[in-house]
Amino acid sequence: MAQASQIEWTDATWNPVTGCTKIGPGCDHCYAERFAERWRGIKGHPYEQGFDLRLWPSRLGIPVSWKKSRMIFVNSMSDLFHKKVDRHFIDQVFDVMEEADWHIYQILTKRSSLMRNYLRRRYDKKPIPSHIWLGISIENSGHKGRIDHLRKINSGALFISFEPLLGPIGEVDLSDIAWVIVGGESGPRARAMAPEWVIEIRDKCLQGGIAFFFKQWGGPRPKSGGRLLDDVEWNGFPWRKVPKEILASMQEPTGKLH
Repeated sequence: MAQASQIEWTDATWNPVTGCTKIGPGCDHCYAERFAERWRGIKGHPYEQGFDLRLWPSRLGIPVSWKKSRMIFVNSMSDLFHKKVDRHFIDQVFDVMEEADWHIYQILTKRSSLMRNYLRRRYDKKPIPSHIWLGISIENSGHKGRIDHLRKINSGALFISFEPLLGPIGEVDLSDIAWVIVGGESGPRARAMAPEWVIEIRDKCLQGGIAFFFKQWGGPRPKSGGRLLDDVEWNGFPWRKVPKEILASMQEPTGKLH
């Protein structure tokens, strides 16, 4: 499944894998699971199997068919580095990303050590392509160790998504990180995010010259709380890594750009 995305920091989603399992408090109210389980048992639907893990070889070639450059969130409905995703299938996903190199690919995982280990093997004697952005998701201070795994990946396109941010992060080393996203939880049981948690991360980004993107406050629906932080939309991207064709096609963000 691939489609245009309403996620503010990407253009499209590509899901060669769907389904996942929970590994931390950030997964408790997973939006992807909530969506997929609505369709469980409906014959012929892409989520007939609900949120059970499934590989989709038929979707591998989709980015090659898109001739216009775009930013693509890889596996918005799964985790590419889930332990039950066969390494050879991950190889095929990376083969496609390397072939269709006119796009930017944004990969997010909570399984940071598995991503680190895979990339060490695949790119042992060659650089990781700069159009493949590698990110981790962190929900609270208890999972900051994922940053250490990320930093051991030899890439200049590393990013962190603090979403859903469920508590203060505290002291954190963001060196070598190109981009930070922060967002609150959304959905019927959304947990509140305190402004001071966001401001602490934003200020560290400003001090370190790191692109900062504030996605949402969250609430019952993603847009319930809006996107303003200190009356400003923070739409930072690591622009120098974005191809000119993508920059030219992107809409001018509202508010100030930081």
